[in-house]
Amino acid sequence: MDLKIKDRIAVITGGDSGMGLATAKMLAAEGARIVLTDIDEEELQQAADEVRKLASTSDHVKTFTADLTDYEEVKSLAANVRKAFGPAHIVANFAGARGAAGDFLNLSDKDWMETINIDLMGAVRVARAFIPHMQENEWGRLIFVASENALQPYEEESPYNASKAGLINLSKCLSRAYSKDGLLINTVSPAYVKTPMTDAMMEQLAEERNSSVEEAVNWFLENKRPHIEVKRRGKPEEVAAMVAFLCSEHASYINGTNIRIDGGSVETAFG
Repeated sequence: MDLKIKDRIAVITGGDSGMGLATAKMLAAEGARIVLTDIDEEELQQAADEVRKLASTSDHVKTFTADLTDYEEVKSLAANVRKAFGPAHIVANFAGARGAAGDFLNLSDKDWMETINIDLMGAVRVARAFIPHMQENEWGRLIFVASENALQPYEEESPYNASKAGLINLSKCLSRAYSKDGLLINTVSPAYVKTPMTDAMMEQLAEERNSSVEEAVNWFLENKRPHIEVKRRGKPEEVAAMVAFLCSEHASYINGTNIRIDGGSVETAFG
């Protein structure tokens, strides 16, 4: 399918691995100009090399490091994108972290604020910096990446749950405010996708259970995510395919919604 995004300028936060990198590859293959951003320069360059193999030309892929907890860095990122390519048309915000986890009564204000600062406020800063780009273009696609946790919270991850639920609300709010300017703003909610974040979780679980990582994954599926009916972890490309569609001209009547990509993980029909 031709997504009709040739030469659109797409910014992918959290773009050095996982779902962000998979999305960048798909958009590059469709002819978009890609800006990858994350905090580690070396990992960004490695990711960019992968994306360039699919891009129209190597010059259509740029990288800029940025810490989304610092609004000055986010503003600099937006300025660098403008200087490199022009005002952005597409922003997919994959940057995030599991953050502090554990018994609610043992989590401090610092634990909460560190998680909120990246998972919710990072998205707020990105939106604030790039919505003016899209208004200038009179066309835009802004995609937030939430989680199954927003709809089906897990008791040991309360800061992450709350932050991701906030993203869905933020997306709906902004879709109401900026549709008049040609922007479509949506959220996707993946579940248990194979990413560096969930890899680290499984490695920790394997250590705690004195098992292999594969055994830890199988235990987690059976005991913690029993409603993933496909009985496996998701693939980054399976999330990227939906994000790429939402960035396309074909998604022109999808706005202010949240799409679950969870293998059935959310137990209820209306979550």
